[in-house]
Amino acid sequence: MKVLSVNRGEARTVTWSGKKVKTGIFKYPVEGAIYLGAEDVVDDAVVDRKHHGGVDMAVYAYSANHYSYWKAQFPKSDWSLGMFGENLTIDGLDEASIHIGSIYQVGEAEIQVCQPRQPCYKLGIRFGTQAVLKKYINLSYSGVYFRVMKPGFVNVGDELKLISTEPKSPTIAAVFSLMYHKNEADLESIEKAIHCQVLPQGVREMIKETQLGK
Repeated sequence: MKVLSVNRGEARTVTWSGKKVKTGIFKYPVEGAIYLGAEDVVDDAVVDRKHHGGVDMAVYAYSANHYSYWKAQFPKSDWSLGMFGENLTIDGLDEASIHIGSIYQVGEAEIQVCQPRQPCYKLGIRFGTQAVLKKYINLSYSGVYFRVMKPGFVNVGDELKLISTEPKSPTIAAVFSLMYHKNEADLESIEKAIHCQVLPQGVREMIKETQLGK
């Protein structure tokens, strides 16, 4: 996996459905390295800290490999890297093979796989249509939130080098499916996610509610 773009954004107020909305979803590629801090990317706007930023959502990464699918679905959107509000656009990131708790070296930083991204209407604002949300939830293209175990600079071309993995932990794709879809999930997979201590408590509670109704 290799970093193709490093992205930041400024807070922006837009009008959506007749209301003024402040958001940091408009992130774009920048020249030079960005600094991954313990709770966010330095000089990057984080407006809603209930759902973004903080230790468990310090940096968001999205796969460059998914862009072609989305461009075909929404060709009229104003496309650029950083479209999903990600700080790192990464070539080769695969939610189906990256495990919760795995730790990577990237640039100067060390980051730990923490959780999938939960989409909200502000992603629809960036795309210019809320139709993106249903498609997003029905796929496993969620991207990855990382904890920052060791802060540091990251730049285009830096590779993600695996330091340690948690092969018995669920993958990002498996967790995302459990959060939103009660269908073919078996009890063993549900229990594995619910008892995965690296997953934030709120995610585990959401899985309990979706899969077990409690």
